[in-house]
Amino acid sequence: MVSEYLKKNTEEYHDAAEKLFNSKKIFNKTFTLEDYKKIINTNYLMLLHSENKIFNNLSERFSEKLQLDERVKLPLIEKDLASLALENQTASHDFELANEHEALGAMYVIEGSTLGGNVIAKQLSKTEGFDDVTFNFFGCYQENTGPMWKNFKEVLDTEVTEENYDEVLSGAKKLYTFLLNVN
Repeated sequence: MVSEYLKKNTEEYHDAAEKLFNSKKIFNKTFTLEDYKKIINTNYLMLLHSENKIFNNLSERFSEKLQLDERVKLPLIEKDLASLALENQTASHDFELANEHEALGAMYVIEGSTLGGNVIAKQLSKTEGFDDVTFNFFGCYQENTGPMWKNFKEVLDTEVTEENYDEVLSGAKKLYTFLLNVN
């Protein structure tokens, strides 16, 4: 299954992202509003440069099966930017996807961020200093986070054949590398 292949082969990137964003501080309640602004701004830049490219690379078949209309996150994170008094930016970095399989890999990174983001939102909502913070991006699926992730993985695992695993992995690595180096 490609979802397990991706999890195994992107673990070092995932760990690097958690380190970059000081994720441990979230759970020991020392995460600050400035830390949160960094994580939101970096995820915003990732979405700004990738979301449309991902969606445009996916065929109608994937658009329907993945319910892409319900997975648009850029407008949500732009609401978070506004609430944090951070500025919208224009795309200024190169980010390209070679094909549909790379787009699915990049989407794996984004969907994974919302899975983790749901946990982040719940934890930070109980942290001092986050009373007025809206979690539009990290809380985007609300109680549907689990089912949306499960649907994404099921589509990947049923639609992607083993001969395309490396292309999907390539897309995930491209977006993780972008995320880790965008600032």
